[in-house]
Amino acid sequence: MNNPIFVTGIGTGIGKTVASAILVEALEADYWKPVQAGLEGITDTEWVKMNVTNRKSIIHPECYRLQTPASPHIAARKDNCSITIENIYQQIPEYSCNLIVEGAGGLLVPLNEKEFIIDLIIALQGMVVLVSRNYLGSINHSLLSAAVCKKNNIPVFGWFFIGYDLVYEKEISKWSNLPIIASVPVVEAPGKTFVKAMAESVKGSLNDLLCLKRR
Repeated sequence: MNNPIFVTGIGTGIGKTVASAILVEALEADYWKPVQAGLEGITDTEWVKMNVTNRKSIIHPECYRLQTPASPHIAARKDNCSITIENIYQQIPEYSCNLIVEGAGGLLVPLNEKEFIIDLIIALQGMVVLVSRNYLGSINHSLLSAAVCKKNNIPVFGWFFIGYDLVYEKEISKWSNLPIIASVPVVEAPGKTFVKAMAESVKGSLNDLLCLKRR
């Protein structure tokens, strides 16, 4: 059983769930989002379940389902509960080969008063996929995220870019010394067809890179 692949982003609302679904489909991996903050509408777990079509992936339930769409530590406070990494760790689902874990926001999003997403990654011994999206300021956010991983000796699988901009992507890859896993376009309403098509387009290079990283 391989260590989990942890999908985190350079910020919030940049496409981590879409990236996670594509990775799940391409690798026929399981999916798990330990902390869901905000229950109005379709949750991230529900969206992935709706849009992954292979029959091998198992979509596991969340550890925490919090009402308020806010930082997890604030959402938990409003729900009169507390999030602990120990509790999340004890609920790691069983999986046969690959597990895609989707985080909440970025690396330094707080889970409680002392623990952050990055602490969860370390506890799970995850290999990180960094999701980046092209917007004003995103180069800075991308390189800061990569630097935090490097400082904390967290292995990074590579970059998953949302939105085409080859110059931007190549420069971030070069400056961070991390490979590009995938680059997918922004679409208004991604669904099963999009997820499957993008998964097919990255499957070969993704598996090759994964084998290389895990040697």
